[in-house]
Amino acid sequence: MREVKTVKVGDCVLDGKHIYIQSMLNARSDDIDGNVKQAVELEKAGCEIIRVAVPDMEAVRLIPAIKDAVKIPLVADIHFDYRLAIESASAGVDKIRINPGNIGSMDRVKAVVDACRARNLPIRIGVNSGSLEKELLVKYGSPTPEALVESAMNHAKLLEKFDFDDIVISIKSSDVNKMIASYRLAAEKCSYPLHLGVTEAGTERMGLIKSAVGIGSLLCDGIGETIRVSLTDEPVKEISAAIDILKCIGKRKGVKIVSCPTCGRTRIDLIRTAKKVEEALKNSDKDITVAVMGCIVNGPGEAREADIGIAGGNGCAVIFRKDGLQRKIDEKDIITELLAEVEKL
Repeated sequence: MREVKTVKVGDCVLDGKHIYIQSMLNARSDDIDGNVKQAVELEKAGCEIIRVAVPDMEAVRLIPAIKDAVKIPLVADIHFDYRLAIESASAGVDKIRINPGNIGSMDRVKAVVDACRARNLPIRIGVNSGSLEKELLVKYGSPTPEALVESAMNHAKLLEKFDFDDIVISIKSSDVNKMIASYRLAAEKCSYPLHLGVTEAGTERMGLIKSAVGIGSLLCDGIGETIRVSLTDEPVKEISAAIDILKCIGKRKGVKIVSCPTCGRTRIDLIRTAKKVEEALKNSDKDITVAVMGCIVNGPGEAREADIGIAGGNGCAVIFRKDGLQRKIDEKDIITELLAEVEKL
C-alpha cells in the first residue's frame, strides 16, 4: 500500500484512510450570493472540500462570505498573480491551489509559501496537459505522462527549496489513459497526497464515464486521497457522481442497486420500477445491496448476494431477502412493498 504524507485541509486529513469528494463553484466570481448559495447546496449534497476561482482582488471577498456559510474547507484557485494567493490566505481560505510555474519569480513563489506557512495552509500544485512548460514540451514532444509528472515534481522541489512540504499534487489531463498513467507514475515518485480528476471531461454523460474509468481505476490501485468529477453541468451533479463511483468500489457506504437489463422474459415494467427504487434510495445511508430483477432467472439466483430484492413475474413479483424471506406481491405494490422491507433492514 502506498505511504502517504499526511496533509490537513481544514478538518480534512489527507492520509490515505479516507477519500474526500471535491467540487468547484462555477457562479461568476463577482456574484457573492450566487457562490454562497451554490456552496451551501454542495455541502448538503455531500461535498467535503470546495474550490473557488479567485481571478482578481475583488473575488477575494468570496472567501469570508463562503466560509461563513459552510463548515467544509475552502480552496482558493489562483493563477498568475501571486498577490491573490497571499490575500486569499489572509482572508481565511483553507488551501491554495497554484501552478508555481505561472506565479512568476522565485521571490513571488517564496512570498506565497511564507503566507501559507504562517497560517498552516497547504498548497496544491496543479499541473494540466494544456499548460505544460515549453521546455518540457520540447524535451518530450508532447504532454506525455513523463512530462506531466516531471513538471509536478519540479514544482514540488521548488516549494521544498523554501522548506515547505505541506503539498498536495494533481496531474490532470482530458485524455483518460494519459491521466491514469500520469498518476501511477507520480505515486511511484512521491508520497504527497494526490488529488484525482479527469480535466475537461465533458458533459454529464461523457464526463461521468471518463471520470469513472480514470478515477475508479486509480482508486482500485490504492492511489488517490481526494477526487473531483469534472462535469460541464451544475456542480452538485459532480457530488452524486463521485459518491456513486466511491460506492461502486466499496469506498463509501450507501445503497447499491443491482438491476438486470431486461429481456424477452420480462413481464413487469422493470425499467420504470428500477428507476423509481434508485431515486427513492439515493440518499439512504444503509450499507446494503438492493436487487430489482425482471424474472426468476435473474432473481434469487443471480442476485442471491443482495440483501433484499424483487424478481418479476407475470404482473406480479416475489420479494426475497438474504435471510430466506420470500413472498409474492402484486405489480402495483412492488415499489411500496420493497421500500417498506428496506426500512426494516
